Amino acid sequence: MSITLDADTPEAPYEQVRARIAALARDGELPTGYKLPTVRGLAEELGLAANTVAKAYRALETDGVIETRGRNGTFIAAAGGAMERELAEAAQTFAARARRLGAGQDAALAAARDALRAQYGA
Repeated sequence: MSITLDADTPEAPYEQVRARIAALARDGELPTGYKLPTVRGLAEELGLAANTVAKAYRALETDGVIETRGRNGTFIAAAGGAMERELAEAAQTFAARARRLGAGQDAALAAARDALRAQYGA
């Protein structure tokens, strides 16, 4: 697993770690069941505080990308888990609110695209 941090980016180190692990899992470079380094081990490898890596792991677990199995360690979770459910839930909430506001489908989709562009910088 290769993670490099960019000191020149405005992204916090924990967010860089979170984003990189999520991307590696999404692209299949870290397959389901892959055992991640311990928080302390990865922190030492990256020259970060353990709390920084722990914060990234907590965010990844909340997103359903990883799962912690107690003393057995932390692993890449099965695809199609919590992240997809949470995305579907957020989309349903957005669609319901757009409809309540009287927005048509085209206007709602345009607003969603604008929000995604703002988040992803595209």
